[in-house]
Amino acid sequence: MVRSMTGFGKAVVSLVSKTITVEIKSLNSKQFDLNLRLPALLRDRESEIRTLVSKAVERGKTEVMVSVDYTGTELPVSINRQLAMGYYRQLQALAEETGSQQTDLLSIVMKLPDVTKQMREETSDTEWEVIAGAFADALQQFEVFRKHEGALLEKDFQQRIETIKTLLTQVGPFETERNRLQREKLRTAVAGFTENNTLDNNRFEQEIIYYLEKLDITEEKVRLLKHCDYFNETLNEKEANGRKLGFVTQEIGREINTLGSKANDASIQKLVVQMKDELEKIKEQLANIL
Repeated sequence: MVRSMTGFGKAVVSLVSKTITVEIKSLNSKQFDLNLRLPALLRDRESEIRTLVSKAVERGKTEVMVSVDYTGTELPVSINRQLAMGYYRQLQALAEETGSQQTDLLSIVMKLPDVTKQMREETSDTEWEVIAGAFADALQQFEVFRKHEGALLEKDFQQRIETIKTLLTQVGPFETERNRLQREKLRTAVAGFTENNTLDNNRFEQEIIYYLEKLDITEEKVRLLKHCDYFNETLNEKEANGRKLGFVTQEIGREINTLGSKANDASIQKLVVQMKDELEKIKEQLANIL
């Protein structure tokens, strides 16, 4: 089963006087790279959140963002009213003395030191159970997203592997014609040597062996076909298989390259180029799966 490293999940839960929103998203990465953006309310639960996410995500550059919307009268910030009024009166007096037209003094006051104070917040065990449930829901959506994206990638892989196999079947006719032309060249050369009494039997046998080894692509075709079939088998495995598929594509690439180096024929080379193009597209997409 192919799963993409690209994923997204979201869940919302309500607590007394506040609503918690959990969002999880990830992109491809060689390792598990987690970035947590937590409100003060959940800072004391960071280690537990990391454990929850790391068990479910495995790999990928992952961002977890939790936001809190306060719906009741209790707020996480307190205002030092006495200090704020003191700042305001002094700024107002200063504006009058200088003739300044500054009217939005309150916005300046709210930015001054110690006017606002972040209240210390912690979650109770009961609240954490609800929030942990939100994480579970978001991670479940995240996993569904990954599987859906993986299914699309799997279909694309299968189509491209099938294209490579189809191109491989087209090599045969060109290979037959190439061999015929090579035989004609050898016959012409042998006839010339015989006519001039310059034929060296040992050298001739060496040349024949050389051409047989250089031009024979039977093994490459057989191995390439087996590697393509193994790629499809690996796609259907239950475990994460991105790295394994990467190794298989390396073997496919080696056989295609050897096929090209032995081709000695423009038509076969053209087919090889098309195979390489399909394989490169597979490699690009493999970087995005687990």
